[in-house]
Amino acid sequence: MIPLSFLLLLGQYINAQDYDLIIRNATIYNGLGDEPRVQDIAINQDEIVKLGDLKDKTASKNIEAKYKAVAPGFIDTHAHIENIRELPTAESAMRQGVSLLIGGADGGGPDDFPGYLDKVSELKLGVNVGYQVGHNSVRERVLGTENRNPSEEELLLMQELVAQAMNHGAFGLSTGLTYVPGTYSETEEVIALAKVAAKHGGFYSSHIRDESLGLIEAVSETIEIAEKANITVVLSHHKALGAGMWGASEKTLKMVDSANAAGLDVRLDQYPYTASSTGISALIPSWARAGGSEKFKERLQDKKLRDSIEKGILYNIIHVRVGDELERLQFRKFGWKPELQGKTMVDWLEMEKLEPTPANAVNLIIEAQKNGGAQMIYHVMHEDDVNRIMKHSTTMIASDGKLSEPGVNHPHPRSYGTFPRVLGVYAREKKVLGLSEAIKKMTSMPADLLGLNDRGRIMEGCIADLVIFDPKKIKDMATFEEPHQYPQGIETVIINGQISLEDNKLTGAAAGKLITPQTTKP
Repeated sequence: MIPLSFLLLLGQYINAQDYDLIIRNATIYNGLGDEPRVQDIAINQDEIVKLGDLKDKTASKNIEAKYKAVAPGFIDTHAHIENIRELPTAESAMRQGVSLLIGGADGGGPDDFPGYLDKVSELKLGVNVGYQVGHNSVRERVLGTENRNPSEEELLLMQELVAQAMNHGAFGLSTGLTYVPGTYSETEEVIALAKVAAKHGGFYSSHIRDESLGLIEAVSETIEIAEKANITVVLSHHKALGAGMWGASEKTLKMVDSANAAGLDVRLDQYPYTASSTGISALIPSWARAGGSEKFKERLQDKKLRDSIEKGILYNIIHVRVGDELERLQFRKFGWKPELQGKTMVDWLEMEKLEPTPANAVNLIIEAQKNGGAQMIYHVMHEDDVNRIMKHSTTMIASDGKLSEPGVNHPHPRSYGTFPRVLGVYAREKKVLGLSEAIKKMTSMPADLLGLNDRGRIMEGCIADLVIFDPKKIKDMATFEEPHQYPQGIETVIINGQISLEDNKLTGAAAGKLITPQTTKP
């Protein structure tokens, strides 16, 4: 009689597979900008272990990728994931092919950085997530929303908070110098904090102080920070905002080139749309919002101050944002008047039986801010600037999008369509970029910024974050009118070696992890 132990061992041998997963006949875009090659990809656990002709090899799971493109999972270095605990699957990102989201953008994010990341690490995440530490959050924790410089002791405390975050896994420091309270900071304050991030190997990203009439000066400030803090900087969602600045990207890109030629490291990221999104408060002078909502309301009671606020709003509407074209101001999220979500300032003025003029919009903007504010979409950029910035050698693709779910609010379509839009519209249709170059801007370039040498490329030994898509069909479907639409053409997403999206359906794998600089392979 044959021993049972031998039969069990024989059964294991017979059923043994060479690999956990093989993607066969893949047209591989390796993320480095190289021309694609047709090969098989073998994966064990979370690692790409073999590339080549594997027709004689077996796997527990096989995916036939003939006529499909296989790329590294896309890395979104500028995402708004404050609601990750409510939407841990991050479906609106995963369905774009995103495998890693970096939060804490524009100076935002948690004020208790270590405690927050500890909670995120316990979530069942659909994709990988990582964070920068936000200057606005640090400043508000120490100074509130006061319009003043920190004392020496307060600056030291801010530096300690940045150092604490860096030690706990932050990839760098972000600022939102157009937002309260970051707008009240002097350049020297930002340099002092950026030096801390640099000391810990981090980078600095910034929603710069002004993307409109003061664009050139704001870019100069960022370059100064790069030089004096000796840190890599990223001009976030780079743009030339407002008709008066259309074409200014020619000058800003030359400034970036000059800075890099001088030995600095200045980079860009961008989303592929001619509309931005931020609060309606962007139309209100920042000095009027110092100290918070109640202080703002108090200033409105002072006739002289209210007059100055109204003039400032009118100036911002006409000269900084949209001129007389109020239909360019679209409501994205408006808790006080949800019926206006998706509609424009012209619609609101008509509802109030007011002539659609900038002067008449001023008081409505004040009332909106008094009642909790609103999130807006500003249709204020020119396609020529978008194309020019996208082609620049240092530009990465990043969404600036918010995690979204169908039917909730009225998000900017970038939250659903950024990465497929670049591949479908700007690479395939407009040929602004080649497909290999476009993928590089979404994969190895952001991975290099983050110092993640095991992600953002398809190579043996790298983490198996992959996206399989049809290059002839990939297309963003989300529009400014109907944003809640998932893209087409993305068939499979693999996160840390596990199939997370297959046949256009989520598998429930929850394979995402909290990623920090310490998690990369040596």
